[in-house]
Amino acid sequence: MNKVKVLVEGYAKVNADGTWDASSSITLIDTGSKKIIVDPGCNRKLLLNSLLNEKLTTGDIDVVFITHYHPDHCLLMGVFENAVVMDSIQYQKGPIGGDMGNEIPETDIKIIKTPGHSPDHSSLLVETKKGRVLVGADIFWWKENEEQEIDVEKNDDFASDMKTLVETRKEVLKIADFIIPGHGKMFRVEK
Repeated sequence: MNKVKVLVEGYAKVNADGTWDASSSITLIDTGSKKIIVDPGCNRKLLLNSLLNEKLTTGDIDVVFITHYHPDHCLLMGVFENAVVMDSIQYQKGPIGGDMGNEIPETDIKIIKTPGHSPDHSSLLVETKKGRVLVGADIFWWKENEEQEIDVEKNDDFASDMKTLVETRKEVLKIADFIIPGHGKMFRVEK
């Protein structure tokens, strides 16, 4: 059975000079035969320390899945020397690549298109013993010290299409038991 663990809880804060200090949540999915990292983020020290805490190296990771191409989510995707890098459209391993389907190959993990934050945004829906976990990236996210309230209408300053994002939020709340946001704590979906 699939196991999902948040290795790094994503954070986002605005500094006094107006710059951002942010890195995405980093999630490890262990299918039993594959180890998958979702959004390796941009904080190398946090990423490597979190792998070390799991007794893993970058070479132990089979798949890196990128939810979208904002640098705070994907900057470190190249550090996994043995991994196939995937998004909802294509995969790449060294010079070899191709088209993706609706699942991570050789798993039962569903790739769900979740546009709004960015046009190409996607998430992974993972069946676990505790229920369905959506690794949802920036469908939902919060700044540091912001109350983590589930509000489908909450404005996203970085959204490419706010109307589509609201509809995406409504849909994922119907299908997930737990959601891992791009920045903030994993939460249970109240049904």
